[in-house]
Amino acid sequence: MSRVQLALNVDDVDQAIAFYSTLFNTQPAKVKQGYANFVITEPPLKLVLLENPGEGGTLNHLGVEVDSSAAVHAEIARLRDEGVFTDEEIGTTCCFATQDKVWVTGPGGEKWEVYTVLADSETFGTSPGHVDASCC
Repeated sequence: MSRVQLALNVDDVDQAIAFYSTLFNTQPAKVKQGYANFVITEPPLKLVLLENPGEGGTLNHLGVEVDSSAAVHAEIARLRDEGVFTDEEIGTTCCFATQDKVWVTGPGGEKWEVYTVLADSETFGTSPGHVDASCC
């Protein structure tokens, strides 16, 4: 199982939760201060809302959620073999979850992550270099 992740900056997370709950006809899977995520079945999507006042309506980052650390490591090896620079974060805490992940940057500067969630966390994150709400 894998699904595309779309992480959006929003001005007001409560307003965004109300809108996206209606749009996708589902409630968020996780809600924390300034943060929410939706696990949407149809279409398969992980929607992440990050409260960043003044940045609402902009893309924070993109991702692909995979089902295991082995899948993350396989992507690290594949991307490295293809000559793509990767920024690996293994066992990091981000977006209220412990994760294994790898980051790459697209040609337009867009940040992509391939990640798996290992466990829930009570803290937003401690991910070096990604503490600006783009860690998840």
